[in-house]
Amino acid sequence: MPAAAVLLGTLALFALGYRFYSVYLAKRVYALEPSFVTPAHAYNDGVDFVPTNKHIVLAHHFISVAGAAPIVGPAIAVFWGWGPALLWVVLGTVFAAGAHDFGSIAVSVRHKGRSIGTLAGDVISRRARVLFLLIIFFLVTMVNAVFAIVVAGLLEQHPEAVLPTALTLPLAIAVGQIVYRRRTPALVPSLVALVLLYSCIPLGQLLPLTLDPVAEATGISTTVLWILVLFLYAYIASRLPVWMLLQPRDYINQHQMVVALVVIAAGVLVGMNTIAAPLLREDVPADSPSIFPLLFVTIACGAVSGFHSLVASGTTSKQVEKEPDSRYVGYMAALGEGSLALASILACTAGVMLFSGNQGMEWSGLYATWEDAGADPQGMFVDGVAGFAGNLGLPEDTAQVFGALIIVSFAVTTLDTAVRLKRYILQEMSLLAADRFETGSTANRAFRGFSRNLNITTLVAVALPFGLAMVPGDFALGTLWVLFGTTNQLTAGLALAVIAVWVAKRRRNPVMILVPLVFLLFMTVWALVEQLLGFIDTGSALDVFLLAPLDSVILLLALWMIVESFLALRGTFKGTADPIDPSAETDQVAVEGSTVVGSGKGTPETGSGDSTARERREEEK
Repeated sequence: MPAAAVLLGTLALFALGYRFYSVYLAKRVYALEPSFVTPAHAYNDGVDFVPTNKHIVLAHHFISVAGAAPIVGPAIAVFWGWGPALLWVVLGTVFAAGAHDFGSIAVSVRHKGRSIGTLAGDVISRRARVLFLLIIFFLVTMVNAVFAIVVAGLLEQHPEAVLPTALTLPLAIAVGQIVYRRRTPALVPSLVALVLLYSCIPLGQLLPLTLDPVAEATGISTTVLWILVLFLYAYIASRLPVWMLLQPRDYINQHQMVVALVVIAAGVLVGMNTIAAPLLREDVPADSPSIFPLLFVTIACGAVSGFHSLVASGTTSKQVEKEPDSRYVGYMAALGEGSLALASILACTAGVMLFSGNQGMEWSGLYATWEDAGADPQGMFVDGVAGFAGNLGLPEDTAQVFGALIIVSFAVTTLDTAVRLKRYILQEMSLLAADRFETGSTANRAFRGFSRNLNITTLVAVALPFGLAMVPGDFALGTLWVLFGTTNQLTAGLALAVIAVWVAKRRRNPVMILVPLVFLLFMTVWALVEQLLGFIDTGSALDVFLLAPLDSVILLLALWMIVESFLALRGTFKGTADPIDPSAETDQVAVEGSTVVGSGKGTPETGSGDSTARERREEEK
């Protein structure tokens, strides 16, 4: 099959999904209203709640959710053939991710910009809020552990990419200072920074940086040292104001994402190469995991990802200027993520065979076993990008650094964003625990003190995934990746449950939300049970005493949350649950420019619905 035909056909399906299905969701399911006063206007504080142009909001949201996962997941899943992987990416993106990402923003906008965990308490039940927060806690822990391992492996394999990666930080800080201090648009400074970043690639090739001498001196492996460096960076970066590093790096990565997709697409069209992998693999080794349900949790981001609901309801919803912008931002970002997954599939099934080190080999030799598929998926992508870039005349070694820089940039952005989100979750859980004790009691003061201590909460947020990343063995991108994907898909299913109950309570038809909801929950629970039995069956101490209990806890939380969601839906359909009054979803105030005129309710501290909003604003200031 020509890779160009797959590329153009998939992009055409994505375009049709946006043109027709997203419009159906906006009108018939979510019922967006242009006159609705969004939280960005109602609670405009210039820090978290800021009415923002939809194109800028899309850039923020897309870059925040586009990490290494839509690259690594498909790079592993093509083990079963490119057909099933592509089919799940297309269907998952158009019908599941589009509804999930779009809906997460829409529901949050209608509920004062509250996070998805808080919304579970508002829409389903108070218990659901705690359950959802716990599931999100496990998800973010595994996101950080997996991404740190992926980036550490790339920096170890490609020391030429270390210097350009390191120079990204001062470039981003410089852009942040220019934009924030001088109040200038970010476009020109971030484009200049991108040019300087790419001009550093030859410098990185001349001065490859490695931690091997430190590893030899200390007796610690190079991978472990890189993981240490990455978590130290994540601790510091997550404590900085967002305008200083996070936002300007998003500006730069936004352009880098466009450049990467253009290079891959141009390489596919110019080379007119064929896909070397089989459509559906028939010679799957007998000891390999079954395609059902593993395909649907191996590819999470790029098809549908629960992590997106955290960003959608955590920061994006607070910047939406007009309610109909939710469709553009949410659905278009899902299509962008699907496009990145498509690029990964093509790179690992066609581009990788153009790489000089693989020429003359059979594709099946690269994916001989399931262990091979999970051993170095990011390396497969880098080689595939180098192969396509070679069609454009770019030297192979330079193209490899370019490909490694893509993954590292996106993954590092997600790494410190996830640490920041995890700190917020720890703070919220601490305040919930404090409320269970009498005001002024020792326990109450202890939990509240923990929530206010940003150094300790950030340290805990970093320490837990670091410990998971340090678990010995080669399970990181095999077992751990699938466990991460399962929890991610579970979170997506539960976010869809919140959206479905909300849609039903507004007397709208939730069928188009319930279909992906039931499918995701069925596949993730199936995968959790299958993994649990597999961990127990191995008999190893690692599986029995760490991974099996972790899997069991996530499974029990999932089943409990499913029951809570079912009861809420049943009550809604039977009419025993109160329907949602749209006028009560957020304060309906007249807005003139960016100044709230009318109701004085819902100050930024109380209106956001986030229990740690004031602490966050004080920290960012």
